[in-house]
Amino acid sequence: MNKFLFSIFVLFFSVYYAKSQDIGLVQRELERSPILKNHFFGFSLYDIEQNQFLMGLNEDKHFTPASNTKVFTLFTALKNIGDSVPAIHYIERGDSLLFWGTGDPTFLHPKLDSGKVYNFLLQTDKKLFYVGNVPTEESFYRNGWAMEDYDEYYQPEITGFPIYGNVVTFGSIRNRLTVSPVYFQFRIATDETIAEPIRFRIHRKLDENTFLINRARIPNNYVHQKPFKYTDELFVKLLQDTLKKPVELIQHPKPLHVDTLFSVATRDILREMMLDSDNFLAEQLMMVSAMNRYGEFNTAQLRKDMKTSYYTYFMDKIDLYDGSGLSPYNKVTARSLVELLLMIKQEIPEIVELRYLFAAGGVEGTLKTTYRPDGGSPFVWAKTGTIKSVYCQSGYIQTRGGRNLVFSFLNNNFLGSATPVRKEVARIMTFIRENY
Repeated sequence: MNKFLFSIFVLFFSVYYAKSQDIGLVQRELERSPILKNHFFGFSLYDIEQNQFLMGLNEDKHFTPASNTKVFTLFTALKNIGDSVPAIHYIERGDSLLFWGTGDPTFLHPKLDSGKVYNFLLQTDKKLFYVGNVPTEESFYRNGWAMEDYDEYYQPEITGFPIYGNVVTFGSIRNRLTVSPVYFQFRIATDETIAEPIRFRIHRKLDENTFLINRARIPNNYVHQKPFKYTDELFVKLLQDTLKKPVELIQHPKPLHVDTLFSVATRDILREMMLDSDNFLAEQLMMVSAMNRYGEFNTAQLRKDMKTSYYTYFMDKIDLYDGSGLSPYNKVTARSLVELLLMIKQEIPEIVELRYLFAAGGVEGTLKTTYRPDGGSPFVWAKTGTIKSVYCQSGYIQTRGGRNLVFSFLNNNFLGSATPVRKEVARIMTFIRENY
């Protein structure tokens, strides 16, 4: 071997050995962690520039991903929804306007409503006819969801035409209760079963839209949301109350060709779903994706087709039952999430656009308090997932050495609060930032 080739070999070996040492340090941190040793975890790390997996521990084992499931929903939406979300389908017949829901969750949504559907329906001089949902296999809940959480803010019902985010928003002005939409202010009753309430609470009855409140004082600046029980008839009542004009509920076959009114930019609703980990938006985006793909709501078929078209090429099998991660039936591996994140990067090669859809560590969303930005700049962009005994984090990290890595860190079956696990994940990812 001549001196030049020998020098190249020495340089290559030195760099490779140094990087191997760095990865060895990361593995040591994982294996020696006093927090991680008490539960089951999986970790996978991939170098984008080198186009290779760097390391993995239990990366091929299956975990409940919680809201890391939303990364799959993100990819599904990117593949099935265009630049803007279709808000309604409609046709005009003489003096009548017939319209159908598309699953779009933004109509009168407190944060996302564009006003386009409202203005369209308000300003038309035609008679309004809402075509109700034809019974399908779509349920208002997904398989595995907890029925006892029916009146929790994070579990609104899934419907063909959501309104107000499918929740009632309760607030307070000078210790007096406010209700939006106002339709529900006449459906409040006092819960007489609580003799001496300690704090103010609201509870909805299981099968009806009666909201029970106790006799405790309503605190100032109170804000709370409760899902309402959805029906097409209720939707029409709420719509009439909002528009101040008649709307009739009918059944009518949808023609092959309909007009479409679009609402918000897809990227903006995806960002809201990802940063706030919004279950309702995730499930409704799956509905929109199915409607766009098949012309009907069939999210079960959509999950099958996405699996056949894309996920079958993963090194590990996965199993998904919803779009939000509320279902404990969902099972994925850390390695499959890394592969998915690489596919998303192919869909969105522009780094600024890609990072727009993931919470920046120490800056926003569910990672706002998890990391400390380095010199004011974030170095992690990721999706979290948290339910009982589950904390997951998957996304992208930029190291101090300038490397761009993809990671997935899945934690299952720990007892107690997720806070120690969350802090340990942040510590190890920061260690990778500093040492690779």
